[in-house]
Amino acid sequence: MAERNLGGQQLAALLPGAADARPAYRHLAQAIGDLVLDGRVALRVRLPAERELALALGVSRPTVTAAYDLLRESGYAHSRRGSGTWTALPEGRTPSGVTRVLAPPDAAIDLARAAPGLPEHAVADALAAAAARIAAHTRTPGYHPYGLPELRAAVAERFTRRGLATVPEQILVTSGAQHALTLVLGLLSSPGDRVLVESPSYPNALEALRRARLRPVSVPMADDGWDAELVESTLRQAVPQLAYLIPDFHNPTGLLMPDGTRARVLRAAHRCGTWLVVDETLADLALDVPAPHPTATHAAPGAAAQVITVGSMSKSHWGGLRVGWLRAPARLVTELAAQRVAGDLGGPVVDQFLALHFLERADTSVPERIARLREQRDALTGALAARLPGWTWRQPPGGLSLWADLGAPVAAALAERALDYGVRIEGGACFAADPGVFEQRLRIPFTTGPDTLREAVRRLAAALADDRPLPSAAHRPRWVV
Repeated sequence: MAERNLGGQQLAALLPGAADARPAYRHLAQAIGDLVLDGRVALRVRLPAERELALALGVSRPTVTAAYDLLRESGYAHSRRGSGTWTALPEGRTPSGVTRVLAPPDAAIDLARAAPGLPEHAVADALAAAAARIAAHTRTPGYHPYGLPELRAAVAERFTRRGLATVPEQILVTSGAQHALTLVLGLLSSPGDRVLVESPSYPNALEALRRARLRPVSVPMADDGWDAELVESTLRQAVPQLAYLIPDFHNPTGLLMPDGTRARVLRAAHRCGTWLVVDETLADLALDVPAPHPTATHAAPGAAAQVITVGSMSKSHWGGLRVGWLRAPARLVTELAAQRVAGDLGGPVVDQFLALHFLERADTSVPERIARLREQRDALTGALAARLPGWTWRQPPGGLSLWADLGAPVAAALAERALDYGVRIEGGACFAADPGVFEQRLRIPFTTGPDTLREAVRRLAAALADDRPLPSAAHRPRWVV
């Protein structure tokens, strides 16, 4: 496996003021351990040499030596003779893996699923409008491995209007973005291949990698987003077969990747021969900024051929449609369609006609959805500020959720206690590429009504204030979207 190194200047940039307190070595060790626990420094990464970090921080080498010794004693690092010091987690911090499946319905407020509902009248209107098209189509066999031709054309036109010239032959309609990702993994990777991912990232994508027996190579995200230099160096060191990224209102953080960072990542992936899988499921949900252009528009000539873009109706419209797509070179689309036939022969035609109806009216319906999301986000942040003032978060410019910092590693235990108070939510560890981190984080969606969100926060505050000891995280089934 390729070695992954963290440079002295890179680590120093994550440790502002860590060496100023006294005793310096203890505060330095604690700060590095906190970075590992919060997922901002990945596991199994080689830390800088003692001399290099001492120079970067402006401290003595014995201070760094003592800090590394303390990290090893506490389980946050281990050493290999002649090969340096590597990040780790203490025993007991790694949770047992559990399959995330649909839990039975109950009266709890559901904050585990960042997915909006659809107004009843919108579904009724779509069914009525699609009826004539569906009736005419019943005279055909109804099998469309590539997707309904009209829907492929509409998706291609959508890309073209957003600045990425696309023809229908470059579009494959799938049963959601997750299905698109699974098809790509099956065609372009083999068990044991490395796949670069952000940490945190979308749990079901991470689970798809694990089930395909691929090896995730995580790139920690800072509070303000992506470190382009870190992504480039990880690509150089690991040379992954694929990279899976969510640059548009990232799930769970809601962050938007800057255009300059996109261009740098595209160049680095192209140099390494890495296929870049870009998840645009949330791209339409721009709340405070202009809607982003497709990532592939930032590729140099030739590099765009290595970019696969996946999208879906689930976040911008309704997950119940189970309609998504991918955009890729036409030859690759043909190969993916051939692979898809072995699984389902094509998606349901009725769902695709409904999706076509919604896409044709997206210029009206999406702005209405965005206005509701802004109102709901404001209700959530207002309630958090009033009832849980110790929690912090960065206002997301788009998407469907906040990535909250609780200030202490209690997220999993709080999620268990919250069930007693009628709230279903998952701790940040569900979004970790490396197990055991993000224990002080919660993803809190704002996909329900303002009153429901305010009530959910009231219940979370009551659960946190409960003077009983917080429970251990139970190994219960989980399902996060």
